[in-house]
Amino acid sequence: MVNSPDFLPGSRSQPADRRDDYDVTNTVNVASVPAVRDAVQALFEMMFPTASFDPLWLAFHDFNLLFDGRLPGYRGCDTVYHDKQHTLDMTLAMTRLMAGYESTCAEKDRLGPERTMLGIITALFHDSGYIRRTDELRWQNGAEVTSWHVSRGAEFLRTILPRLGLEHWSEVATRIVHFTGYEIDIDDIELDDPNDIMVGHFLGTADLMAQMADRCYLEKCRDRLYSEFVLAGVTIKKDSIYINDMNYSSGIDLLKKTPDFFQNMAMKRLNTKFNRAYQYIEVLYDGRNPYFEFIEKNLHYLCRIIDSGDWHELRRSPPCYTALDNPIQSVSALVSQRLSDQHVPDNSK
Repeated sequence: MVNSPDFLPGSRSQPADRRDDYDVTNTVNVASVPAVRDAVQALFEMMFPTASFDPLWLAFHDFNLLFDGRLPGYRGCDTVYHDKQHTLDMTLAMTRLMAGYESTCAEKDRLGPERTMLGIITALFHDSGYIRRTDELRWQNGAEVTSWHVSRGAEFLRTILPRLGLEHWSEVATRIVHFTGYEIDIDDIELDDPNDIMVGHFLGTADLMAQMADRCYLEKCRDRLYSEFVLAGVTIKKDSIYINDMNYSSGIDLLKKTPDFFQNMAMKRLNTKFNRAYQYIEVLYDGRNPYFEFIEKNLHYLCRIIDSGDWHELRRSPPCYTALDNPIQSVSALVSQRLSDQHVPDNSK
């Protein structure tokens, strides 16, 4: 029997009727740029009543153009797991974390409006590295650059921040974005100001919390994240002498390994590397953490399915928010071809 995680702090209850494309409170449509922008603006103005929201309004505008494939020079989002909804969900979680922190920290430790803006903008573009430029013909899908997408995102931030009037934050942004990835060890990210490190902790925390608390997280791992891993070339163990020596042989195999990932990787990052930054969510929700509530719910349900073997219980088919007309079908075709080229059985169907 798989042990179901039951040690999440601040988890108690969840709204029973949460919609597939809504946040953990079931109040914000996290597939909608205007809805998330409005929610972020309300929190930002609560923190800084006299600060201008204009740079953030422009950042949301440019984010929408970029992911929809309407920003000149870019193809738009074509990654089915790391889609527009994921980024918007993560950006809302990021803003909530900073709002909780700003309302409780000492005056001398406050992030201030510009650093808070930087955190929100970095969240908005943390996965921009998945998006291919129009002159990049080598790859057929953004998932193929998974292993270095954070560094690519850092370079995009370097180009977008001057347009937003925040060029002087470029060096910080290109470093803190690495708290969302695995290209650089968290301990090796060089930052001089403790507040910049704090923003990095919030970024990494928001990224993990938002995706694992997604109402359709389990289906998305099976049907979408596995596909991205195939295209990224990480399903087969690197340097293995065996053709079928797999990290993940299928989406179901990936899910079977998810409880272990959560306990031995995700929680270690959240508690140790990110210094329990998730606690600042509880400030906004009377001691509760609605993200952890849904993570716990997802993992309990997953462990039950692993024990029963009835994978048909995962039957949700949520919308996919990319620039492609038929994202799931298009990516599935690429995955099938890639597995065929690798002489690996296609267990993705």
